[in-house]
Amino acid sequence: MKHYSAFAVAREALRYHTGWERAWRSPEPKKRYDVVIVGAGGHGLATAYYLGKNYGIQNVAVIEKGWLGGGNTGRNTTIIRSNYLQDPSAAIYEKARSLYETMSQDLNYNVMFSPRGVMMLAQTQHEIRGYKRTAHANALQGVKTEWISPERVKELVPIINLHGPRYPVLGALWQERGGTARHDAVAWGYARACSAMGMDIIQQCEVTGVRREGGQVVGVDTTKGSIDCGKLGVVVAGHSGQLAEMAGFRLPVEALALQALVSEPIKPCMDVVVMANTVHGYMSQSDKGEMVIGGGTDGFNNFTQRGSFHHIEETVRALVETFPMISRLKMLRQWGGIVDMTGDRSPIISKTPLGGCFINCGWGTGGFKAIPGSGWAMAQLMATGHSPLAEAFSLDRFKEGRFIDESVAAGVAH
Repeated sequence: MKHYSAFAVAREALRYHTGWERAWRSPEPKKRYDVVIVGAGGHGLATAYYLGKNYGIQNVAVIEKGWLGGGNTGRNTTIIRSNYLQDPSAAIYEKARSLYETMSQDLNYNVMFSPRGVMMLAQTQHEIRGYKRTAHANALQGVKTEWISPERVKELVPIINLHGPRYPVLGALWQERGGTARHDAVAWGYARACSAMGMDIIQQCEVTGVRREGGQVVGVDTTKGSIDCGKLGVVVAGHSGQLAEMAGFRLPVEALALQALVSEPIKPCMDVVVMANTVHGYMSQSDKGEMVIGGGTDGFNNFTQRGSFHHIEETVRALVETFPMISRLKMLRQWGGIVDMTGDRSPIISKTPLGGCFINCGWGTGGFKAIPGSGWAMAQLMATGHSPLAEAFSLDRFKEGRFIDESVAAGVAH
């Protein structure tokens, strides 16, 4: 009787999942694809998935200089919400939130979506006015949110201290159907679905140049050779500026590190997501019991993924006032993600000056929550040349002065 190692058994089991092996082994690129997507994070994989599912475009390669989901997709605090002020923002984020609700069934992969509710604390009179305005705007947009009293906040989050010495809790904007999902599962769910359609997901494959002929993209040069393509999608978050430069145009974005950390695991004590924008801190509890804490961005442009101590100290100091019990917790680990910021704190989903080249970037601190909506809009734009969800987010808005100001809704982005 033949015996197999545990690894061999696992490998053979993986082969029973249609197409999984492509994502597992990173195939060598073919000479030509109809579409090449640069960036195998959530937004890039979602774009590829909806190109195949909605438009039947399956001769697609998703190329990634690192590993699948190794950038911001695996480095965020997993919050999902759509309570934005401006109509274009609310539309695309609500599309994303609604797609998250059925994602596990659509992908046949459990992304652990948890609609536990998201509240944004008002701790100044200015925030009260701002969040009430947002609640009214959301009502007109068809996004279900409500203004709740401090007493209701305490009822939903018993561990909160309403009477902090600097910033008392004066109420909150509450979105009951917001929540969280497992970030790695979102990336791998999309990857498996793309691979099952016959798409190639090629890791450890860095783009070194974009080839053009007559103002039209014709392919990319990579560390694994040259690849021809009919259309190119650039979805690389904090490195969008470098890829745009290779393609011959400039982007109005800057790259910054955004901080986050998790505590040691503890018993369940908080089953909603709480954001406190006045003090630049937000917190939820993971399925493993860790308190997942996000903070602010660095005050200078950089590409580090480590995090910086002064931001961690500032964020934790503020949150300890609002949640005194966390003062006794130890920090388990900290990290940073490279976020790409635009001047109006809204994304760019657009055609570019280079024919056949499309860009998806500028999500700043709100990228994870937008993944399915972003992929849906980007796929529609690449396949048909137009997307109602993406129209307001074109590059042209910066020269035409049609800014989509979300500096308040983005929370930590201003």
